[in-house]
Amino acid sequence: MIEEKEEQFDWDFKIQSSESPFRLGLREVWSYRDLLFLFVKRDIITVYKQTILGPLWFFIQPILTTITFMFVFGNLAGISTDGVPQILFYLSGITIWNYFNELLTQTSKTFTENATIFGKVYFPRLILPLSKVISNLMKFGIQFGLFLAVFIVFLIRGSEISPNYHIVFVPLLLVLMGGLGLGFGLISSALTTKYRDLTFLITFGVQLLMYASPVIYPMSSLSPEYQQILWFNPLTSILEGFKYAFLGSGIFSWLWLAYSTGFTVFILSLGALIFNKIEKSFIDTV
Repeated sequence: MIEEKEEQFDWDFKIQSSESPFRLGLREVWSYRDLLFLFVKRDIITVYKQTILGPLWFFIQPILTTITFMFVFGNLAGISTDGVPQILFYLSGITIWNYFNELLTQTSKTFTENATIFGKVYFPRLILPLSKVISNLMKFGIQFGLFLAVFIVFLIRGSEISPNYHIVFVPLLLVLMGGLGLGFGLISSALTTKYRDLTFLITFGVQLLMYASPVIYPMSSLSPEYQQILWFNPLTSILEGFKYAFLGSGIFSWLWLAYSTGFTVFILSLGALIFNKIEKSFIDTV
């Protein structure tokens, strides 16, 4: 009798859990796009709001890192840069690496840093990782502008750099780098809801991953055996392709870029699946 009465009601809005972890709710994310842009604005403005130098840190961080690499790896260790000016070689690697690094580490803290917000109001949880993608893309744009300025100066001076038509594929490389950072970040965010100490391990692991990627050294400085191993790192072909496009140093391999693309699709799909499953119950464990 009760079931018959309930069937007579035509509800305007029904809140219910989606059982399928494959449903990402991208249409719902689009309807909350204003909130998405508010989170992006928060990420850009509030981080440096109470600092003395403010947005200048977007430039200072890669400059200081480049100078450190030049002194430690270029001068003390004497690592080759394939004839490319040291500042250009290191700055090119740092610029695109920072996008991956920041996106992964910030996305991995999605649940732990926003538990109070998630517990009080509903909105598509996927908005927060997507906001990190956009805000870090803007930061990349600023640091990429710095790299272009230095690049143009050396190009005018006639330095031994050979930019080529592969520059048109840089957006593809950026998409792959962002996809890897987001995918690994989504997986990490799900794991850190239950195991908080993984946050420290992730930060340390990303630092180690940089040394296992051709950021501070060219592939030509490695033996053929180590080169074959390093190519299985999906970041290798992206970093090498970025350097080759602008500097003419490195290797632009479509075969290994295809591998990186497949790996990116897999890790991004896996991350979205795990994130979508964890978000339904994470509030009980955070």
